[in-house]
Amino acid sequence: MTNLSLFQQFAPEVPKEFKEGNNAVIYTRVSSADQENNTSLSSQKKHCDIFAAKRGLNIIGYFGGTYESAKTDDRKEFNRMLTFVKRSKNINYVIVYSYERFSRSGINGASIADDLLKKYGVITLAITQELDPTTPSGSFQQKILFLFGQMDNELRRDKVVTGMKELLIKGHWVWAAPRGYTDLNKGKATDRKLVVNKEGKILKKAFEWKAYKQIPNAEISRKLKTLGVNISEKRLHSLFSNPFYCGLITSKMIPGQVIEGRHEALISRDLFLQVNDVRKEKRVHGFVHNKDNENLPLKVFTKCEKCGNPMTGYLVKQKGLYYYKCRTKGCRVNKSAKAMHEMFQNLVSVFHIDKEEQEIIKVVLSEQMNVFFTSKIEEAKVLKAQRSEKQKKLDAIEERFVLGEIDSSLFNKFKPKFEKDLHEIEQELNATGNYSSNLDKAMSFVTKMSSNLLNMWESLNIESKKVFQNLLFPEGIYYNHENNEVRTPRVNSFFSLIPELSRSAGGHKKRDFIYSDKTPSLVIPSGFEPETLSLEGRCSIQLSYGTPYFLQI
Repeated sequence: MTNLSLFQQFAPEVPKEFKEGNNAVIYTRVSSADQENNTSLSSQKKHCDIFAAKRGLNIIGYFGGTYESAKTDDRKEFNRMLTFVKRSKNINYVIVYSYERFSRSGINGASIADDLLKKYGVITLAITQELDPTTPSGSFQQKILFLFGQMDNELRRDKVVTGMKELLIKGHWVWAAPRGYTDLNKGKATDRKLVVNKEGKILKKAFEWKAYKQIPNAEISRKLKTLGVNISEKRLHSLFSNPFYCGLITSKMIPGQVIEGRHEALISRDLFLQVNDVRKEKRVHGFVHNKDNENLPLKVFTKCEKCGNPMTGYLVKQKGLYYYKCRTKGCRVNKSAKAMHEMFQNLVSVFHIDKEEQEIIKVVLSEQMNVFFTSKIEEAKVLKAQRSEKQKKLDAIEERFVLGEIDSSLFNKFKPKFEKDLHEIEQELNATGNYSSNLDKAMSFVTKMSSNLLNMWESLNIESKKVFQNLLFPEGIYYNHENNEVRTPRVNSFFSLIPELSRSAGGHKKRDFIYSDKTPSLVIPSGFEPETLSLEGRCSIQLSYGTPYFLQI
């Protein structure tokens, strides 16, 4: 066969030759926000314009004009310029002040410039480093200049990192002030004054809630939000584990070192260690304190009615008996673990549901909760639809801007408005909570759990018992030494209706020994948000009969 045209489709594509023309775009940038307001950007643009005028080039558009680090090529303005050039198909040149303004990523930057030339016929020109990239020698020189830019970047970085390490070792914080702090001497690396601000005083409460009340992060996040501090559960975990808040500095730049910071401490070091379950071993007067002991599940969860502080636990070795004791000096409130557990079990028994009562109580509970959840679910649906619509508008205007269909004035006018609307909708969504519409499953879980509460608590391990206790009584229990009784200030709203409903259903059960400052109501008060079944957003409890129940509210 002599006709080779049939095989043409298998031949490599012919490299695109530079197309004749005089259309160009100009890209300018600086490396940091500090440089943005000086003459660097305007100077780059001015000299690029002069260069284009001398060459008789027609400037189609300007890109950059802001600060973008060129350590990587994942830059918004830079990529917007590349997209415009590739889609326009009538651009002949990209003009920059120097090749380091184009990219400092070394061989990757050279690859981008080479790709523009070979695939799109677009030449990248630096006005301070004139060469012809279309020739072998010019292409080689261009690559060398890109590599020099990367090397210079690495040398600068090494110098900066060395300086930062020296400051850290001397106790200076070298980054932006963490949440809860204000820098009174902003911009002075060696003379900064980081002090606790109003938000910091509220964040201190979060540490105290975690240490003294063992409140889950999900609940702490909600409590902080009511005080005006919006912080997620994930961010809370990072905050609790950051020694900066107790006056110390640690960093990956100085691995293995803990430095005395020069900043004001938000909390004491003892409180920080307690939050992170770190303790010093104490042996005093023949008894040993226990942090997590299977024999002391109510430790910290139980508070002293007299002074309000959490009760600790210890073992009297000579007797082989465990006790709970108030940690306040001079309080002298003391109770044997066995007796305390019996009182707790009596309290829990009030929420027991007999099998014959389960269905009727489940129906009534569902009716009471349905009003609250229905309104929240509908509100969330409307907000999610609004969020989706705003996001579509934002995506559309960004795409039109990249394609050059609208100018920067229109883009800058409407983009902040859409972003503000989205932020407000997100805040409203967070306020509505994350509720499940499957209320029947929730009520089935509550009623089934209440039919076996005592056996469940006794059979769980120490960690699961803590989950159980905080699930049922979110604010713990209080022990009154004078009256020798326990009470709870708040019951999980899913369970708080059960004693009254069960009394109505059973008719003859005496349930008058609960001492609570909040009487359960058959109607949820307006504006009251029930405590969910979740401790950290998701609750997992292994019931005594072996079936794990997971519930997302």
